[in-house]
Amino acid sequence: MTIPIIAAVAGAILVILQAILMISVGMHRIRNRINLGTGDDPALERKIRRHGNLAENAALFIVVLALAEMTVVPNDVVRIIAVIFILGRIFHAVALSTVAGSHGSATSRIFPAFRAIGAFSTFGCLLALGLFLLAGIF
Repeated sequence: MTIPIIAAVAGAILVILQAILMISVGMHRIRNRINLGTGDDPALERKIRRHGNLAENAALFIVVLALAEMTVVPNDVVRIIAVIFILGRIFHAVALSTVAGSHGSATSRIFPAFRAIGAFSTFGCLLALGLFLLAGIF
């Protein structure tokens, strides 16, 4: 059995991103004295959403990426999927850093586009991994 090095590197990058987003939420809470919830603070809500969204997608992705790397998916494909996922998650986090990206705005189209890129790349990478695994096993 091979050690899933690509998944380990991707996991390291994603956990660092997760830590940065977590610190951002914590610092905002301290600065604005908000212990629980959002305190009706839209900026805090965006920070919580980008942190939580990464958390709910990254863990599953890394597990399935490691399974793909250890079994039937070629390493070049695993590497490409990992890069697309990481870049997509960065785009998504940047988009949710703005009102335009999180709630839409007529003044800016770039941040909603970043959010869409992040969402579609996440979906595409998860779907691709699942399909590669199923096709290779059966």
